Amino acid sequence: MANPPQFSVFMPQMRMDMGTIEERVRAAEASGFHKIDLMDHLNPPLLPAAPMYDAFVMATAVAAWTERVRIGHMVLCGQFRHPALLAKMIVSLDHFSGGRFDLGIGWGSVPDEMERFGLGDEPPAVRAARLRETLEVVQALLTGEPVNHEGRFFQMDNAQQQPTPVNGHIPILIGGAGRKLTMPLVRDFADWWNCPVYGMHELDELIPMAGNARLSVQRAIGLAPSTAARDEVVATAQRRFGDWALVAGTPDEVAEGLQTDREMGAEQFVLQFSDFAAPETLETFAAEVIPAVT
Repeated sequence: MANPPQFSVFMPQMRMDMGTIEERVRAAEASGFHKIDLMDHLNPPLLPAAPMYDAFVMATAVAAWTERVRIGHMVLCGQFRHPALLAKMIVSLDHFSGGRFDLGIGWGSVPDEMERFGLGDEPPAVRAARLRETLEVVQALLTGEPVNHEGRFFQMDNAQQQPTPVNGHIPILIGGAGRKLTMPLVRDFADWWNCPVYGMHELDELIPMAGNARLSVQRAIGLAPSTAARDEVVATAQRRFGDWALVAGTPDEVAEGLQTDREMGAEQFVLQFSDFAAPETLETFAAEVIPAVT
């Protein structure tokens, strides 16, 4: 493939205090990872009483702690923010980070979260339609030109926002593999398509639906620093993730698993580590796995 693979650390901003997150973000950048991805929920899925920090506050903190890595989310919930507010937030973060922000966005993966917080209980088709209109409005506002919009969900009359993005465009990532609701959004808006693992066996059919979007894959990683530690690390990763997208074992085994995705066309790997991205694990992955995935 012409483009070398990119590796992102998915670091959900929960179960760690601010100092620990900073330590691991800095370690990821120092180790050579391409990107840091955060999550966007009003409380952690399945752990409603657990502490968790805000998606945009944390993204701004990551931008302040780093100089090179790109910053994004897996993924922002389109239902949480009016598109005018979203456009202002993302372009502000784009400028603060020096053009390092990617807009990862979806139409909501935890429906009961929205109902619980009073954000509605709309069916998937409505939420997908809302996201389409959100992206249309956001893209129009990011041109810096006046926007007149009369849509199903949003109305604007000569609305205008400045500044425009640092590099003229903020890359968009959309995840999912639904043929009816999600893939048309990928085709029409995305620079990156994050294909869930359940969709990988349908890639031959799905890729033509993705337009020009580049393929991203999300994986859970259990990385053992040695053969002696392998069984314990794999068992811990399996307890945490089950069989969900898991690649676990020694560096050679992890590299082999990711190489399979690479050969299927993956250009970006979004990685959630079973030890919450401990610095020594990030260093080992960067030194022994990344060079082996070609």
